[in-house]
Amino acid sequence: MYYRNIIPIIHGMLNRLIEETLLETIGHTPAVVLVGARQVGKTTLAKKILKNTKSVYLDLENPQDLLRLTDPLSYFNDNNDKLIILDEIQRVPELFLTLRGVIDNNRWEGRSAKQFLLLGSASMQLLRQGSESLAGRISHLELSGLNVLEIDQDRTELNKRWLRGGFPDSYLTKSDEQSMYWLQDLVETYLERDVPNLAFPIPATRLRRLWTMLAHLQGEPVNQSKLGTNLEIDGKTVSRYIDVLTDLLLVRRLEPWHENVKKRLVKSPRYYVRDSGLLHHLLGVHDFNSLLSHPVLGKSWEGFVIENIHSVLPRLAKTYYYRTTNGAEIDLIIRFGFNNIWAVEIKYGVAPKVSKVFGQTCDDVEANKKFVVYGGDEEFPLGDDLTMISLPGLMKKIQSEN
Repeated sequence: MYYRNIIPIIHGMLNRLIEETLLETIGHTPAVVLVGARQVGKTTLAKKILKNTKSVYLDLENPQDLLRLTDPLSYFNDNNDKLIILDEIQRVPELFLTLRGVIDNNRWEGRSAKQFLLLGSASMQLLRQGSESLAGRISHLELSGLNVLEIDQDRTELNKRWLRGGFPDSYLTKSDEQSMYWLQDLVETYLERDVPNLAFPIPATRLRRLWTMLAHLQGEPVNQSKLGTNLEIDGKTVSRYIDVLTDLLLVRRLEPWHENVKKRLVKSPRYYVRDSGLLHHLLGVHDFNSLLSHPVLGKSWEGFVIENIHSVLPRLAKTYYYRTTNGAEIDLIIRFGFNNIWAVEIKYGVAPKVSKVFGQTCDDVEANKKFVVYGGDEEFPLGDDLTMISLPGLMKKIQSEN
């Protein structure tokens, strides 16, 4: 199809907000790991850097490139004056030990530290064993899908981004139908290739069923025993499967707030299918009108807002949700520092109703800023130091905290 030919060109023209941070980090850290889900744009960003930097690029899923690393130490030394980009590093985690030796040798011999950019389609928790060997020598960054500050912010484009998700090739297709076909291919790639390649002995059909169940439970605590009964496995196995989806950056685990509160709290994490397009594909929501009438509408918007917010958070910020057993809740708490806590309520629509006790609930967690993210474009106060704000508006405020 014609759209398949033009997507890579447009894709390469996108400006990603993380690019400046990535370049700065490469400049002062011997090794930088850029993680992100498959097809989120890591390789495109790396090749953009490749054009402007003396670099070499190796795709560790390419047999010819793997052959070049038969003797990795010699290859790295032969390219001592270049930025070495290694794509899909999770395929060869044993390289971390070699990287440590190369970096340390340069330090001991008084040479400038060799620079490595490592790209991975899995979280650093999954690569933990290898990355620990580079402690003190490595920085970690995560590339999300396209966020709403990286696209046109008129309502049509925002709705398209919400429906189709943040994978550039999904967002940039010519129609919603083509986007859903692309997402179907991505799901099959994960289930049939990525999970088995990472040595997870999980039947593809069972993992897809669990993924779909999590989509139906978007933003809710999960009863793993109940899911296990439906999948004919035990709760511990369900937990391990969810960890796989989390490690592959496909599901987000949002932990409950538990500090400085004398009330009985819900202590189970909430789970979100991270990409809104994948969420909608798994639920069979293929166009925006269907989304507007679907029971997942509110939770879909909530997950969409949460993922966009995470894409601009400073690296040291922590996020939580808050809910008491009596039902008082805050959808998202952002801790920037010890005494800088933001409470965020997420409501779809242009005239949402906010609970009268929300202000008191914010006081429970000692929030110093309180926001309601809604579907409109304006920013205005609601009283009690509460601000109604658009998603792009809140993201820009977060950027100013960096």
